[in-house]
Amino acid sequence: MTTQTYTLFMLLKTTRRWLDLEPKDRFAFIKENVNPILEAHPTVSMRFFDTESYTAPISDIVVWKTSDLVAYHGVIKGLRDTIFWDHYFEVLEIIPAVEDGYAAYYAMNPLTGSAQAG
Repeated sequence: MTTQTYTLFMLLKTTRRWLDLEPKDRFAFIKENVNPILEAHPTVSMRFFDTESYTAPISDIVVWKTSDLVAYHGVIKGLRDTIFWDHYFEVLEIIPAVEDGYAAYYAMNPLTGSAQAG
C-alpha cells in the first residue's frame, strides 16, 4: 500500500500591515516565526505563489503537501498562534485535494501527467 499524499491550497489576502513592512522585515518575520513551525513538522512542505497581479480577491496561494495530516494540523495551529494569521494575512479558504485520486480509486492511469496508479 502506498502512502497517500495530500495537497492543500490555502488562499490568502495580504493585509495592509504586511504591505507596510519593509521587505527585509517581511523575510525576517517568516524566518523567525514561520520557519520554526515548518522545521518542527518536516513531513509538511510549503510553496508560496504570488497571484495579486492576476486576481484581486486573492493575493497569494500557499500550497501545502504532506502525507501526515496530524503534522499539517500542527503547522496550521502553529500559524494561528502567530500574527501571520489574520494580522498579516487573511486566510480566505483552504482547499484539500488528492492528486489523481480518481485514478487511484479506479486503479487506472491518470488522464494527465506521468504518475502511475496500481
